[in-house]
Amino acid sequence: MDMDTLLVEPAGLEQVEDALGRFFEESKVRAAKIGPGYHALWETLERCTAGGKRFRPRMVMSAYQMLGGRDLENAAELGAAFELLHTALIVHDDVIDRDFVRRGIPNVSGHYRSVAEGAGMGPEGARHVGLSAGVIAGDLALSNAYRLLERVEAPALTRRRLGTILDEAVFASAAGEFLDIESSLDPAMPPLEDIVQMARLKTSVYSFEGPLQAGAVLADADEEVIVRLGDFGRDAGIAYQIADDLLGVFGNETRTGKTNWGDLREGKRTALMSFVAARPEWERISSLVGSPGMSAADADYVRRVLVDSGAKDYSAGLAADYASRARTHLESGAVPPALRTALQPVVTAVVDRVR
Repeated sequence: MDMDTLLVEPAGLEQVEDALGRFFEESKVRAAKIGPGYHALWETLERCTAGGKRFRPRMVMSAYQMLGGRDLENAAELGAAFELLHTALIVHDDVIDRDFVRRGIPNVSGHYRSVAEGAGMGPEGARHVGLSAGVIAGDLALSNAYRLLERVEAPALTRRRLGTILDEAVFASAAGEFLDIESSLDPAMPPLEDIVQMARLKTSVYSFEGPLQAGAVLADADEEVIVRLGDFGRDAGIAYQIADDLLGVFGNETRTGKTNWGDLREGKRTALMSFVAARPEWERISSLVGSPGMSAADADYVRRVLVDSGAKDYSAGLAADYASRARTHLESGAVPPALRTALQPVVTAVVDRVR
């Protein structure tokens, strides 16, 4: 499920584009002084960052403006920092997953694998070059998210807190990725609470909690508002991830941008799988889930079992439950009505997509 569909449209997104544009122009000028190859790497990273509806900057700008912030150009630097963090994490995630394509086109690793193949390198060597370039590009995006944050003008205490929020987003995302890798070492499906924790660490903190709280801190919002936005972001992000995992198996491939049996073949740890793994039906599909040789017919069979066992309905209900929890945080009274109205569509869209 693409976050671009979660319908938050604040002012200031043009300023975010300008901030990213300035950053990449400066970086490419620096890179060109080193050599054309390094300049080309920066161009590739810039293409990876381009496009989309800037969900995380939307969160930043919505919280900032609805809580009284007026300096859109300054806030845009903060939004751009979270967007560059997003770029870093998806580039690294593709390396971890050994993916060379994202949304139907070569990603950073895929581009440089093709470059290596064009230079006459064999398949394994070209693959190594591609993955290595992905690591380097992701590192550049990650480190420069902090550089963009340094451009935000604010009192020293506010700047330190913004740095803490960004650092927590990086720290949590890395933890979530590692826990996901670690869980793959155990053939047993992890319990639901572990899966929810991974969802929160991998998705909620950097996509929802961090951007919302950062925008609120920059706007000098009351502490209770900042806390409530974090609570909202946590549960909204968990709802999103559960729904996204469900759509990864049952969604329309044209709309989701990925095959609807890749997660099954990978054996991805999700709420859907945690539910069925505790039921007798698991014996019918356990040898298929996570099998590299899974066929389309196998995937269809697994989907039927997931429906018949109640796993699909359970996961949809769980996503709706976390969306409801998120909505409750908005309705606590601390969050101003305008911001509440701007954020309501986020949780509504999550539920609507899995109905």
